[in-house]
Amino acid sequence: MKIINQLILGDNLEILKKLESESIDLIYLDPPFFSNRNYEVIWGDAGEVRSFQDRWSGGMDHYIAWLKERVEQMHRILKPTGSIFLHCDWHANAYIRVEILDKIFGMNNFVNEIIWKRTTTHNDAKQGAKHFGRVNDTIFFYSKETKKYKYYSQFERYTSEYIAASYNKQDPDGRRFKASDLSAAKPGGDTSYDFHGTKPPKGRYWAYSKENMEQFEREGSIYYSDSGKPYLKHYLDEMPGNSVDDLWFNCVYKNKGERIGYPTQKPEALLERILKCASKEGDVVLDPFCGGGTTIAVADKLNRQWIGIDQSVQAVKVTEFRLNQQQDLFSKPFILQLHKYDYDTLRFKNAFEFEAWIVQQYGGTSNSKQRNDFGLDGKTTNNTPIQVKRSDNIGRNVIDNFLSAVQRSDKKLFEKNIAEGKPIGYIIAFTFGKGAIQEVARLKNHENIIIQLVTVEEIVPIAKKPTLTVEVQPLSTDKKGIHEIHFIATGNSPAGVEFFSWDFDYKEPAFKAEILLDKKGEQTWKFKPGQHSIAVKVIDNDGLENIEVIKLKVNGNVERN
Repeated sequence: MKIINQLILGDNLEILKKLESESIDLIYLDPPFFSNRNYEVIWGDAGEVRSFQDRWSGGMDHYIAWLKERVEQMHRILKPTGSIFLHCDWHANAYIRVEILDKIFGMNNFVNEIIWKRTTTHNDAKQGAKHFGRVNDTIFFYSKETKKYKYYSQFERYTSEYIAASYNKQDPDGRRFKASDLSAAKPGGDTSYDFHGTKPPKGRYWAYSKENMEQFEREGSIYYSDSGKPYLKHYLDEMPGNSVDDLWFNCVYKNKGERIGYPTQKPEALLERILKCASKEGDVVLDPFCGGGTTIAVADKLNRQWIGIDQSVQAVKVTEFRLNQQQDLFSKPFILQLHKYDYDTLRFKNAFEFEAWIVQQYGGTSNSKQRNDFGLDGKTTNNTPIQVKRSDNIGRNVIDNFLSAVQRSDKKLFEKNIAEGKPIGYIIAFTFGKGAIQEVARLKNHENIIIQLVTVEEIVPIAKKPTLTVEVQPLSTDKKGIHEIHFIATGNSPAGVEFFSWDFDYKEPAFKAEILLDKKGEQTWKFKPGQHSIAVKVIDNDGLENIEVIKLKVNGNVERN
């Protein structure tokens, strides 16, 4: 599978098996914990419930076996320079380290056991618990190969108390610095000289040569105490901060707006630290349990390539909308892979994007040139041409033109395929007309030329998107003319409706949800006088969606355009 930003709905084990060996730079996984409680089911859709039942059918041994076969695939696809960060809690962390990570990655590739304090307090004691509050998770950090893995040191800002106590001196321009002792316990060359009439303290030596000390003096980097003793200045604005250790206390939510309503959501600061310490721009990051999408959102912000996988439709769609919220004109596109695809979306998709996507889905390689390609859009693994028509009822003229193009593009391959009774090419379209079907049959029967006609639905399953209606109910108006309006969205789908998302300041075509996950389809919002555009999306259990845009004029009353 070619690496490109991908958001995939499905069983991560089957998807991991399709990824190329040694193709991933960094893996972060936050698998469902072995909590033995139903709150582990977050989204509640069919895919997640089924996965939950699979994990729990045989207790701890079964859970470890379920996770182990997935981590084995992750080890295979990691590059020798890659690393894995596995997030777990006290229920199973000992089993995961000994039975999975040590056995698959090897004890010698253990790097850190990171303790992340996820909350400041826990009131178990008030409810009669006979244990200390459980406020931390474990993140195991393993490398693929000890001597090759990437690691970039991370730093935390100094606290204000530390700055006040240590960087307590200032230059005349107000620049803060810390004064460090310039003496050392052991000699290192000529380090017993007089410096501006001062010798090092008794039994000690200067830490630097006289030449270096004079250089510090010329740079203005030496501070003299009242007694005349020299010290080296360390300026606060040149210090990166304290190096991060394996106790992580400050990886918390930056603001309330970061929360999306997903119960086990992780702060972006936590994933930012992990991604920055073990990857660089352009590297490929994988999250096989993407959940609320934090890893993917952070990877996208940090200009990493990424792959996100989840078995929950809601998890994948919420991650998609979260990406849409933060992306701009300079953001890289991504592919969303679902179980089923909406006909209208595919049929009217950008032609070049559709051609590249459907060729890849068919197992081929798309033509990146788009010019001087004889009208051919890709090729199979044995270089047999593929042409894509984003149309219905393809006619005979397409067959004639395709046959000519295949002959001109590679005559030797064309003749070889005929001699071996193989297709000389493939045409992909939504449907084929009678004329095209008849001509393909004639070529095969009378000229031994085989052209394979393939419908889009043979490659990817197609379904109808859900229907959606929205009712607008004005509630009240205050003295400033601000209207409070209640919206009721109703969706219908044979697959079942999963949730709704709302954008109350919709600017076509970018849907940037302010309410990501609404299970009921009802929202109340306040509007100032003026023109307003509101968009609501309904998502069904296949991951298909529909959108309704409501145009409102608010001025004394509410009018729907």
